[in-house]
Amino acid sequence: MNAEQQLPTLGDSEQKMNSTLQMQRDAYLKEGIVSAETRIDRLQRGVDVLIKYNEKITDALNTDFTCRPREVTLLTDVGAGIAPMKHAIKHLRSWMKPEKRPTMFPFNLVGGRSRIEYQPLGVVGIIAPWNFPVNMVFAPLAGVLAAGNRAMIKPSEFTPVTSALMAEMIAEAYDPAEVAIFDGGPEVGQAFSNLPFDHMIFTGATSIARHILTAAARNLVPVTLELGGKSPVVISRSADIEKSLGRIMTGKTLNAGQICLAPDYLLVPEEKLHEVIAAAQKAVAQMYPKILDNPQYTSVINERHFERLNGYLAEASERGQKIIPINPAKEDFSTQQGTLKIPPTLIPEPADDLKMMEEELFGPLLPIRTYNNFEETISYINSKPRPLAAYYFGDDKQEETALISRTTSGGVCINDVVMQVAQEDLPFGGVGPSGMGA
Repeated sequence: MNAEQQLPTLGDSEQKMNSTLQMQRDAYLKEGIVSAETRIDRLQRGVDVLIKYNEKITDALNTDFTCRPREVTLLTDVGAGIAPMKHAIKHLRSWMKPEKRPTMFPFNLVGGRSRIEYQPLGVVGIIAPWNFPVNMVFAPLAGVLAAGNRAMIKPSEFTPVTSALMAEMIAEAYDPAEVAIFDGGPEVGQAFSNLPFDHMIFTGATSIARHILTAAARNLVPVTLELGGKSPVVISRSADIEKSLGRIMTGKTLNAGQICLAPDYLLVPEEKLHEVIAAAQKAVAQMYPKILDNPQYTSVINERHFERLNGYLAEASERGQKIIPINPAKEDFSTQQGTLKIPPTLIPEPADDLKMMEEELFGPLLPIRTYNNFEETISYINSKPRPLAAYYFGDDKQEETALISRTTSGGVCINDVVMQVAQEDLPFGGVGPSGMGA
């Protein structure tokens, strides 16, 4: 291999990232006031490139996951990337307006006036995850560009085909002084997180977030963290069980449960346990009469996560826990080739010290705990780290109010799951171990 053919080293990547950061910062300072027209143009270019590349995006994600439904990608990556950009285009002129504030006595009597002026920060770093790799680049990019900033992006190494495609898209839509992307593994990610950005946005695991915060602290970089945790679903005695489980299992099987907002465990009345299990089985059978050869059911992203999820099940089995795979066509999942599919699997009454009850699942496993008194659900949720979301199914307003007011989570959704993230005017983020900022 001659010098021209040598692969880039980490040092090369670090040098390029540092020079790009300086280039973007210089361009930002030279630009001065970032007009609404400029911001709208940058946002519209993002919309246009997502529309242009939508079929290539679906193909790339299907390759990276070995099986990722086209419809899921169009909804959760392409559509969910376009929506915040269009929302920002519609509203940014009003967002940019100064906000008047009262002036205190006696300055108000002598002509004093107070207002808030909204300024861009400069250059923002975006570190994106693998589960929705396009959405989690373009959705935060919408806020970054709407606020008049520049952006540098580090996509996930777990979706290499999609990351390479996004590099092509970003290069087509933006000058590197506006938006730049840097692919690579954990070493590149670590170097990226060490850069002295004006702000950084990280979406991913809580364990990685600790390293991100440590790196950011060296340069006092403010960080927005969107993490995860074990999001509980409380099913009330007042709930319509069949309708509730239809919605819960739709959210749980979307992307094979590889969603930060996916229901992580159920809390159900003790006497309703068998009804809940039957309703979950019915809902999955209607959505996925078969799973193994079904292109509409997503594969687990890679061998590492496949083994992790199966490890949870193996531990539960060794402990004598009941495990209920929902496998309508009675398929043999040990024979699959080219995919890493796990059927939706219920674990009723799990021991609280199982790993699946201590770690975020991020897969199609669903433990089900029971309660006698509703107060037990509040106590149990409050005994655990604060989650990204909490869900309540039922029509009892006192219970609903108790869940909202007496537990703490990044967000709450009533009688549905996951859909809160699609509400563009709601802040989206976590609290404590599930994140900071929104």
